[in-house]
Order: sequence, then structure tokens, then C-alpha cells
Amino acid sequence: MTTFQELGLSPELLQSINNMGFEEATPIQRDTIPTALKGTDLIGQAQTGTGKTAAFGIPLIEKMDTKSRFVQGIVLAPTRELAVQVAEELNKIGHFKGIKTLPIYGGQSIVRQIKALKNGPHIVVGTPGRVQDHINRKTLKLDSVHTVVLDEADEMLNMGFVEDIEKILENVPTERHTMLFSATMPKQIQNLAAKFMKDVLLIKVKASEMTVRSIEQEYVEVKERQKFDALCRFMDIHSPELAIVFGRTKRRVDELSEALNKRGYSAEGIHGDLPQAKRDKVLRAFKNNTIEVLVATDVAARGLDISGVSHVYNFDIPQDPESYVHRIGRTGRAGKTGYALTFITPREIDHLYTIEKITKRKMEKRAIPSVSEAMEGQQQITLEKLMEVVEQDDYSGYKQTAVELLEENDSVTLLAAALKLLTKEPDTTPINLTDEPPLSVKKRRPNNRFSDRRRSGGPKREGGGGRDNRRSGYSKGERSGSRDGGSRSGGRDQSYRSQKRVREDFKNR
Repeated sequence: MTTFQELGLSPELLQSINNMGFEEATPIQRDTIPTALKGTDLIGQAQTGTGKTAAFGIPLIEKMDTKSRFVQGIVLAPTRELAVQVAEELNKIGHFKGIKTLPIYGGQSIVRQIKALKNGPHIVVGTPGRVQDHINRKTLKLDSVHTVVLDEADEMLNMGFVEDIEKILENVPTERHTMLFSATMPKQIQNLAAKFMKDVLLIKVKASEMTVRSIEQEYVEVKERQKFDALCRFMDIHSPELAIVFGRTKRRVDELSEALNKRGYSAEGIHGDLPQAKRDKVLRAFKNNTIEVLVATDVAARGLDISGVSHVYNFDIPQDPESYVHRIGRTGRAGKTGYALTFITPREIDHLYTIEKITKRKMEKRAIPSVSEAMEGQQQITLEKLMEVVEQDDYSGYKQTAVELLEENDSVTLLAAALKLLTKEPDTTPINLTDEPPLSVKKRRPNNRFSDRRRSGGPKREGGGGRDNRRSGYSKGERSGSRDGGSRSGGRDQSYRSQKRVREDFKNR
């Protein structure tokens, strides 16, 4: 156990951390903060939910000059939601030190952002496209930036931001501190590190530390056409307080949210094509319990800071084990027990075995509930609510009416009528969803388990194609080869040699 007091932080940061309720540093925080405070370039291989924002945020803020009115740090994030979430946490961490962090992203008024940039934020957190837009407009100058953070770098590369990222890094002084965080370590990440980072230290959180132990994980094998009815029956039995249903595509999310509403559930969808104002409205409604089900794609849900999610339903199996861990990490937070159910079509069973192998956790198989079982589940939930009212002893105003009703009806008939009135009976409104082709697995070499995984046919998935999910052999404390010369973006031969050396290190270690 490592406390933040042991990490040698300033009193202002310790006060902020204490106010945020942090006590013990997570593994990624414990290993990253001391290294980052020394100014060493590093790659943190860690999932969302491991505390990585504080891992890079604490050393980033510790190095800020409060007297300067120039941008000194920049954080790049793949989505608007993650940019806002990171900025909010950095503002909390830097509160007592007086550090101001500004989020900038597409979908928000650029005029408002230009005005905010003139107020002199110390740190900017932004999506690559909007950051590059401000650089081109000369409304964001990075001449004074001494620290750069690439958050969820693999996701940014999957979304096609590699050129924007490279152009942004070329606008930052070569003498800088660079931190890169990524759940996976594909070749593009290695190339990026070789080109723009020096003497890289890789800090890796073990897979066992990335899997949340407090989550009950189950799966159901079901045909594509039976998925929706099965989902509704499970939800009728579970009666989740707040649930997230993950779909593979934007079309799937739109159709699912509409279908759930037709069946009597309060649901809204969120994906990358929604206007920012609509996305914000949906998230507020979900956080305020105005809606009970959020339907989302992986990219849209990336980095969402939502508490109180009791159930996660993977309506479509995710494309890789890392995405699975990220999805189920939305539940089981703050010491609470969570529940995750994954729907598997017969042709996708190999993907289930891969997830189980990587997470080192076997999922329990569930049978599809019958309509009568779903009905019994709803009746049981109604009965429990009724007994809660009895135990609270807060029904005296209804006793006289009850006495009058009993004069004309027997008690069993009255209670049965009350239960029927309060119970949500399963809805059988016909629903037709567009079929999504199952995930396919290309034939591959025995040691290359997860590469080149793509769907055959159907619409393009949000966030791009498959990833190379092979994990590097690096462990904490190992370094990639250092680059010759002082320039971070040197000549072609130098860059090629550095990229080749890093790739070989990642391959051979």
C-alpha cells in the first residue's frame, strides 16, 4: 500500500487529493507519479478505471507555474466526453494550487473557446481535430508547453487521428516531457513513441489488476433474431436501477433505443453522430435517473464517468478483450457489486473463450428466461416494493379506504388486483432489428491471437477497424532504445532507425 503522502507531493496537491477522497494510490498511480515527476518520458499501459487521469494529472499539475498566463500542458483525448471528464478532474486536482484547465472539443462554439483561451488556462484538454483547428487559427499557441499527455492513444489512432496528433506534436517544443497512455500496444503506438519520445519507460498494469473483481459476469448463447426478446426478459427479471446496453454500431444503438421505448422501458441512445447538445442532454438524464437505460457504442461511452450503474448488457460482443473490460468497468464501482451479461451468437463463441483467457475469469452460462419466468420476476419485484411500504409503516391515510373495500371484496381478490396493477407485465410488441453480422476471426498464426479481427460485411463500426492487440513483453522499468541527437523529429534515416529499434525491442522482449 502506497499513500499519496509518500510520493513527495506539495501541500496544495495533497489537500486537493484529500478533498477528492483519495487515500491509497492505485498501481498505475504508484508507479507513474514518481517517474513522471522526474520528467521521464513514459508509456502507461492501463485501462480506463485504473486511476490513470490522476496518474498523469498529479505530476502534470505539480510542474505548473501558477504565475504564467501561457498554456504549459496539453492533454489529447479521443472523445468529447473524455476531454470534459479529464478537464473536470484536473481542475479538482489543481484547485488549491490555482491551476486552470480548459476543455476544447468539436460541437461546442469555437468563438466561446477562443474567448476562454484568451483567459490564460494553464492546461488545455482537447480532441485532436479541434486542437489542430485552434492551432491553424493561431488561437492556441503551444510554444510554452513543457508537458504533453496522449490519453487513450490506441483509441485516437483507431479513430484516424494519427496525422492530427503528429502535427500537434510538431508544434510543441522538442524539449518537453511526454506521457502516453494506452490500453493496447499496437505498432502505431510504438512508431509514435519512437518518433516523438526519448528514453521511453513502459509502465504496465497487469491484466489481473484491470479486471474488476466485484462484477458478476455471465453470458447467454442466443441467435441474432432472439437477442432482443432475451434482453427484455432479463431486464424484467433483473429490474436494473441504471443499465447500459452496448451495441456494435450507430445503427444498432438507434434501433435498440427506439425498440426499448416501444416495449415500455425508458431508454436513450448515445453515439458519435449525435450533436453535442443532445449527448449532454442524454447523459444528464441518465445521471439524474430520468432514464433507466443508456444504449451506447464503445466510442461514445469511452471515458464516461457514471456512477450507480447496476447492470451492463453487451447486446453485441465487443471486438476485443480490452473493450470488454472497459465496458463492464462501467458497473461495480465505489465498492458496489455489479453485473454484466454478454449475448453470444453461436458463431462468436471463440471470442468468448478469448475474453475469458485474457481476463482470467470464467463466465457463467445462463439460459434464456421464459415469458412466465420474466412475469414471475416482475411479480417478485412488486412484492418486495409492497413489503417495503409495509415495513415503513407509512400508509395510515389509506386504511379507511382499505376497510371500505374489504366490506365488498375478499382480501385475496383485492391484493391480487393491487399486485396486477403495480406489476409491469412483459410487453410482446413486435420488434424487428436489422441483423448485425457476427464478428469473424481470420485464420492467423498460433502466436498472433487477436490481430486483424474484422467483421465481414455490414456497416462500418464506429471507431475504425480491428486493432493489433498483442501485448508487448515489456514490464515496468524496461526502456526502449534511446534516440540519437537532440531533435525529436529528426531526419528520415534517424527516425527510421529509431522506429525500427523500438519495434524490435517491443517484439523481442
